[in-house]
Amino acid sequence: MSAGSLALLGFVLTLTSVFSPELLFHSENLPFEYEQIPEYDGQPWIVINDDEPYFLDEEMKPESYVHFSSLDLFGRCGTADAILSTDTLPHEDRESIYEVKPTGWQSVQYDFVDGGSLYNRCHLIAFSLCGANAEERNLITGTRSMNINGMLDNEMEVLEYIRETGNHVRYRVTPVFVCDELVARGVLMEAYSIEDEGEGICWCIYAYNVEPGVEIDYRDGSNHAVE
Repeated sequence: MSAGSLALLGFVLTLTSVFSPELLFHSENLPFEYEQIPEYDGQPWIVINDDEPYFLDEEMKPESYVHFSSLDLFGRCGTADAILSTDTLPHEDRESIYEVKPTGWQSVQYDFVDGGSLYNRCHLIAFSLCGANAEERNLITGTRSMNINGMLDNEMEVLEYIRETGNHVRYRVTPVFVCDELVARGVLMEAYSIEDEGEGICWCIYAYNVEPGVEIDYRDGSNHAVE
């Protein structure tokens, strides 16, 4: 192990002796207790906080931006934050993202999974909404089920709203990691249309990072089929 790696390891061990790992290594301080999330029961996502996003009033300015958090000590993504509009939509074709390997990434195939691959490189903020493609701060290891059944419909609703109205949408996606796990347990997704004060878009949901028929070890992404 190099001197630099040993120094980083010592720094991490020092921090963990002062702070609890759950506080130190959780991707963000969530606005709710993770333990309040019910266990997955077959529904790809659930409503959180009565479908009201946790945004503050002062955040509702119709000024477009996209911001990605820095990777943490384990290389994991944090919150992806934006005010989306026609200005943030992509103007170029999407390119390959295969060179990006998010934390916990494994290339695994199951014949009962749609498309075959258990894991997708999941954009926190969809390329179709922000134009950020092979951006490591915007890509997590996500199951095919979460990517398609948990996130896509909500993303498309926002995209269609922006195209139809030209309005701005306050938007935030937070990956939910537990302690030092490398694969997120799910994502918190929030959206609110600004000009019409939420009449067009207003929701707050949690999408489960699961795949029916597969048991995942969120510590490192390892997995196996279950009946």
